[in-house]
Amino acid sequence: MSGLSGSARRIAAMIERYVYLLKGSWPRVVELAYWPTMQMVLWGFLSEYLTHHSPFLAQAPGVLLAAVLLWDVMFRGQLGVSVVFFEELYSRNLGHLFASPLRAYELGGALFVISLLRTLIGSGMAAVFAFWFYHFPIWRLGLLLVAFFLNLIVMGWAIGLVVAGLVLRYGLGAENLAWAAVFAIAPVSGIYYPVRVLPQGLQIVAHALPAAYVFTAMRAFFFRHTLTLGPLAVAAALNVVYLSLGLVVFLRTFHNARLHGRLLNLGE
Repeated sequence: MSGLSGSARRIAAMIERYVYLLKGSWPRVVELAYWPTMQMVLWGFLSEYLTHHSPFLAQAPGVLLAAVLLWDVMFRGQLGVSVVFFEELYSRNLGHLFASPLRAYELGGALFVISLLRTLIGSGMAAVFAFWFYHFPIWRLGLLLVAFFLNLIVMGWAIGLVVAGLVLRYGLGAENLAWAAVFAIAPVSGIYYPVRVLPQGLQIVAHALPAAYVFTAMRAFFFRHTLTLGPLAVAAALNVVYLSLGLVVFLRTFHNARLHGRLLNLGE
């Protein structure tokens, strides 16, 4: 790392630290793969049943499995930021970290990378089992899968940063938002159904969410075999806005927590 700048070295050191935590604890790695795989297995059996009993789903076998796997990308991406940040609070290590030259945005960068790694482990294992159990190769989406993945994980990062910022402001009593926030937007993200089935007011909310555009493009591929770049472009533009807002929330709440001495007091 001698050729890297000071900021890049600090980010790389934090990433290395989080990777060592994963390598040194096999239960952590098993937990990353267990939940997405179990969810995929349950939805896979349901998908198998519906495909043989629903003419509509028979047109696009695997669409429900694709929805489950893609939704897990956003969920795991968000948890990869917020939960890893919470672990620093549980261990009362945040104050020690920032006694070093580490900056808040450098911690954010490290959280993004470890979130990506955790998501690849968890969702990747679920995708392997989807192929093994149900002969569903989600990677057949090719570059479209990359576009889906990036849009969903970036949206997860934005939510994770906001949740981390709220915990910095209100303490660990707000940590349940890590699970509540992402499930709160699930009904209006059009994961398993088109946005048009929602009430008019909720459709407006859905059209403000990048995930809704990703799942719209996903269904267009499976049902009509068409590549629709428009929804993905809108999702990418919204993600730029939301990730920027998430960074602003996280950095501002971190700055306020440091000014008021909360970095040393946050913990179990």
